[in-house]
Amino acid sequence: MNGLLSDLLNAHTIQIKDGGSYKWEDAIRKAAQPLVDLKFVEDAYVDSMIDVVQEEGPYINIGPQIALAHARPNDNVHKIGLSLLKTNSSVDLVSEDHPVKLWFVLAATDSNSHLSVIQQLMAVLTNNDILNKLLEAKSVDELIEALGEADKPEE
Repeated sequence: MNGLLSDLLNAHTIQIKDGGSYKWEDAIRKAAQPLVDLKFVEDAYVDSMIDVVQEEGPYINIGPQIALAHARPNDNVHKIGLSLLKTNSSVDLVSEDHPVKLWFVLAATDSNSHLSVIQQLMAVLTNNDILNKLLEAKSVDELIEALGEADKPEE
């Protein structure tokens, strides 16, 4: 993981939970908790991410088993941040048509500063080998290791 992504996704911002009993709102709250704990965002930002999904539907479902929760930059975001919750059980995002195991949360302070984070994240998530390792990971260390493979040069 180069630069910004590896600075943001680390042992403090990545978690694994079973997730079997979660509703999608729980998954977003759990995924965002490290950013709240680190004071990157306020609880009100987490509420706004959930509100947007309730209003707009499962648009944060950005690929098979992947959600990228976010809301418009606002005063409740103090620092750009990214966190990841991997659930061992799929959690349905709004409906059973959108099962998700990888719950990313993005906090942006303005309309532009987070774009390089999104680019780096998309490069990781469009790599099927890395994506499969993320989905199969059993520990935070395995998730960090899989994310780190994005940096390795192609052979």
